[in-house]
Amino acid sequence: MILRRSSRVLAILLLCASAAGQAAPDEAAFQRSIGLRRAWQDLTRDVAWPAHWTPDGRHFSYRKTVAGGFAFETVDAETLAKSAAFDTARLAATLGEARHEAVDALHLPFAEFDYADGGKAITFGLGETRWRCGIVVYRCEAIVDNSRPRGFGVVRDLSVPADNAPTVSPDRTWTAFVQGDNLVVRKAGDAAVVPLSVDGTAGDFYDPETLRWSPDSRHIMIYRVRPGYQRRVLRVESSPRDQVQPKLRSQLYPKPGDAIDQERPVLFDVATRRQTVIDDALFPNPYQLSAPRWRKDGRSVAFDYVRRGFGRVRIVAVDAESGVAHAAVTEDAKTFVFADLRYQHEVGGRGDEIIWASERDGWNHLYLVDGRTGKVKRRITSGNWVVRDVIAVDDVKREIVFSASGMNAGEDPYFRHVYRIGFDGRRLTALTPAKADHDVRFSPDGSLYVDTYSRVDLPTVSELHRSSDGALVATITKGDDGALRAAGFRPPEVFVAKGRDGRTDIWGVVVRPRDYDPRKRYPVIENIYAGPHDSFVPKQYWPFGYHSGGDKVIGMQAQADLGFIVVQIDGTGTANRSKAFQDVAWKNLADSGFPDRIAWHRALAATDPSYDISRVGIYGASAGGQSTLNALLFHGDFYKVGVAYAGCYDNRMDKISWNEQWLGWPVDASYAAASGVDHAARLTGKLLMIVGEQDSNVDPASTMQVADALIRAGKDFDLLVVPGGEHSVGRSTGPIDYVARRQFGFFVRNLAGEPVPDANAVR
Repeated sequence: MILRRSSRVLAILLLCASAAGQAAPDEAAFQRSIGLRRAWQDLTRDVAWPAHWTPDGRHFSYRKTVAGGFAFETVDAETLAKSAAFDTARLAATLGEARHEAVDALHLPFAEFDYADGGKAITFGLGETRWRCGIVVYRCEAIVDNSRPRGFGVVRDLSVPADNAPTVSPDRTWTAFVQGDNLVVRKAGDAAVVPLSVDGTAGDFYDPETLRWSPDSRHIMIYRVRPGYQRRVLRVESSPRDQVQPKLRSQLYPKPGDAIDQERPVLFDVATRRQTVIDDALFPNPYQLSAPRWRKDGRSVAFDYVRRGFGRVRIVAVDAESGVAHAAVTEDAKTFVFADLRYQHEVGGRGDEIIWASERDGWNHLYLVDGRTGKVKRRITSGNWVVRDVIAVDDVKREIVFSASGMNAGEDPYFRHVYRIGFDGRRLTALTPAKADHDVRFSPDGSLYVDTYSRVDLPTVSELHRSSDGALVATITKGDDGALRAAGFRPPEVFVAKGRDGRTDIWGVVVRPRDYDPRKRYPVIENIYAGPHDSFVPKQYWPFGYHSGGDKVIGMQAQADLGFIVVQIDGTGTANRSKAFQDVAWKNLADSGFPDRIAWHRALAATDPSYDISRVGIYGASAGGQSTLNALLFHGDFYKVGVAYAGCYDNRMDKISWNEQWLGWPVDASYAAASGVDHAARLTGKLLMIVGEQDSNVDPASTMQVADALIRAGKDFDLLVVPGGEHSVGRSTGPIDYVARRQFGFFVRNLAGEPVPDANAVR
């Protein structure tokens, strides 16, 4: 149900309103809330994840909920017969043996996988590592990446050798590698090494991991690298489990403004040994160059260029014979080009035509670009809606399949739907009619697709469709949450209100206590994540955490049950709407969409007398931790209590990649403007900061610098440092129950004004 401001609702609720108070939560209430996820997580049936096709396109597989946990199921795309995707018990035993830990067959630690080895194995990610497990011969092993690590993609870790395995030319005539910082080749069957360069040094070396042969084996492009600053973040592991004394940890961690690796493309003609350093006029001051990619005919090679500061991106194409470069596509922005939103496809692999995603008209759309001139040949999509992802391109039929949101009037503008369109912008065809958020996976030949869709109030439905006309072939699964609802679960309410400008719709969700009484008054807690790189209010069903970035609905319910209304909102400055909507965050991270959020709160309070807008708290992690602190620093008249996890409280202390994307380069006053350290003296209200001692995502010193500034300003606050804890402490790993109790108790005591059960009492 979508709630909007309504005089009728207001009248009804006013009749029911009273000053009735809340009973203070006792120890049993705390334990119920802390254990809610465990109590409810196995109560749904046939809630399915997106499908993955076998390489031959004859079958597809997915995870779904079953009694006691999860199962992986495979469907024959022709007969529709279902069977187990693999033996989960054997895989659990094999994976557990490889990881030296117990693995539960009904709770395998991954939700999606890809097929490998012709369907004889699967691969999946666990943390930072990818794994391969055989499902014919059951054996699991970590996939070893021999490449040299790079700090956030821009500074090579020189303490680790590069992968210098000889690279064989396509015609098998030559091998190429780096010897003594220079590029050399060796003819097949010959022991003699032929140097192609002699100017490489330890401070200006040829990187073997960037070496790329042309398809005709005549040329090589490779990058010559001047190393950037090797900044190291040091962390003390105070309480290791395997020894008494602490350990010192070191991490390569470039920060905003640091000198980064400078890469210069160099082209070699193998037969003549001619060396051509590519003129960098088209790619000055690069933040990042992609690896070279040769066109199919070998006549040119291209790479992507992101200018430092993110104001320009470009495809640079280089003629293989002359070494002359030209701009195949250029994208400029007055604010930033959203790096994660970039998409390109070279039609036919030749580079004459390029499908390119651009926000140049204020919305992310697709264009057909002449790769020789860089000029737009024609627009493919247009309108006040956004292309979210390109799923497939058929160069022969000259058709594109893509997902988009915001196209359907009267619908949640974040719902993704899938469409097909011609390169000429004609024949736009909708493939997913259901009013929901859709995740579509096509068979390898594109003839079929599995559409998995849901809403926060609609368990997933998974359907097999024919691509040619979108016709339904069969319903594969239909989620059932009857037992979950019987246990007391209620989906979040969707609420929409106008933002700071009085025109823009701001969307959020509301979670109420299971014993909600509209006659009572409830303090409010906002779950915030306002990173500009995505939107975070859940749109899909899975209430235990299907969407990255935001807290789980069940986590919100657990807090609501202690006597709160808990909400989550996407304000301006977040993604997946217009360019102007997201641009609010540019050089303005302290904003976090707060004027929109506060307007949303006030609109809901105007319709709901139980919504106590005089008592609003807030919590969040990472960028959400920064926003939580800033709520108390810059909007202390509205937000009274905050719990901030692992915050990047000063963007000069955080990773280079995320912060230069939104605040630009060079480091300027906008970094200080959002700093919780510089503005710590403005703190009002109650603050609890929680940080993992071993946070490898955000330098934990950022939290301690806020603490130092608060102490110097004479401010009271609470601080919890979790020994050994990582960035996700209290959310997906670590002592979850302990930090959850500390968060819940902090809100009960300081926002609800109620006593908290004594955890140290003898029982």
